[in-house]
Amino acid sequence: MGDPKGFLKVKRQPGTYRLVCERIKDFAEVNLLRTEFQNKEQASRCMDCGTPFCHSGCPIGNYIPEWNDLVFAGQWEKAFSLLNATNNLPEITGRICPALCEYACVLGINDDPVTIRENELSIIEYAFKNDLIQPRILSKRTGKKIAVVGSGPAGLACADQLNCAGHKVVVFERDDAIGGILRYGIPEFKLEKKIIDRRIKILQKEGIKFKTNVDVGADLSARKLLREFDAVCIACGSRQPRDLHIEGRNLSGIHFAMDYLIQSNKRIKGERIPDDLLIDAKDKRVAVIGGGDTGADCVGVAHRQGASCVTQIEIMPKPASCRTKDYPWPKYPLLLKSSTSHEEGGQRDWSILTKKFTGSSGKVKKLSCARVEFKKDAAGCPVMQEVRDSEFEIETDLVILALGFLHPEKKGIIEELRLDLDQKGNVKTSDNFMTSNEGLFACGDMRRGQSLIVWAIAEGRRAAHYIDKYLMGDSILPVL
Repeated sequence: MGDPKGFLKVKRQPGTYRLVCERIKDFAEVNLLRTEFQNKEQASRCMDCGTPFCHSGCPIGNYIPEWNDLVFAGQWEKAFSLLNATNNLPEITGRICPALCEYACVLGINDDPVTIRENELSIIEYAFKNDLIQPRILSKRTGKKIAVVGSGPAGLACADQLNCAGHKVVVFERDDAIGGILRYGIPEFKLEKKIIDRRIKILQKEGIKFKTNVDVGADLSARKLLREFDAVCIACGSRQPRDLHIEGRNLSGIHFAMDYLIQSNKRIKGERIPDDLLIDAKDKRVAVIGGGDTGADCVGVAHRQGASCVTQIEIMPKPASCRTKDYPWPKYPLLLKSSTSHEEGGQRDWSILTKKFTGSSGKVKKLSCARVEFKKDAAGCPVMQEVRDSEFEIETDLVILALGFLHPEKKGIIEELRLDLDQKGNVKTSDNFMTSNEGLFACGDMRRGQSLIVWAIAEGRRAAHYIDKYLMGDSILPVL
């Protein structure tokens, strides 16, 4: 490494954000890019470890120590070349990836880990700013045609890889714009949509065709795609939300998190939502049920819409603030996470069971809750028990259910082709990502189950390798 003692001289400088008093007034990105000097200084903290566990921590196998060293040396073009070799969407992972690699950083054993995510973002933004990213125009094509259904991170990564291999790729998206969950499921303040548009323009120039407003399995038969294309890859995500089937669920004012987030993003884009369908937190008491990242995103949106107060509750216990013996290094630990949305206000509480919704005139007004605790049974499995005399109520005008997702939507492709599913309801594939139908592949959350963006990219890349191998007999594409 350029400075073998860098980690002894420089302390970790995490990402910086716009002031809370400013950012809650708009939906502009909260993240602030670091200076070139700060990036070089932080990159110097990367040690010359004998075994860089960050590689195994990263699902796409980023060359992290190598490009950290190049950033420290000011060799940005070479750093970008290495980053570009493993990551199709670094400008997005650099903003919203939970950075599994950082929790596997060797320096993290007894110090703060390297700011790998921010270093990654600095490389890709330097590349865009200095015109290092130019469309790769292929002079020769294989003559093979591939359809990719779904334009989220898995679909985009798969399409990009297959296009690089020389195949003709057409991406089908049922929404009116490309990006899938990146476009409508991630709030603008975390990922401005111009970032997605910038990448899509490059992919279009490189030869990928995008078709929006096409719901495969409804508007267009999946069987027809299989007849017209040499291979088809479905990357439609895991969009069936988990519901809360308790008394009062039929009251108005109770909505799924994804419906709330999608509508918010469409409103920012300028789309008018009819009054009878509008989900708006202005001057309302908002209760978000679910303590994960999606719930946190809803908290941030509610703040920006002018909620009078926001409460987020979670049925599981409050996570530890540091590693426990259950999650030793280099495992990705279950830790208490506070997002930028939590910094902006509101209350959070854990070990809360929602028992009933109550209301008046057909509208939700209260949550009836109780505290719970988890104890182990004779087999060592955790069992939830309600704490005696712990009932209480939360007054609310708007409830957002952020309880995660169950499995892919069955209506459409899965039902039409009668695809085999695994025990969790996800599309079942062989090791080469092919489904029970010849020539039909699956990747991303649709195959793996609800997961992280970096895993979706890894899935798309691996599926592309096996699709290329299926069509050509061998593949030049990396399996990672």
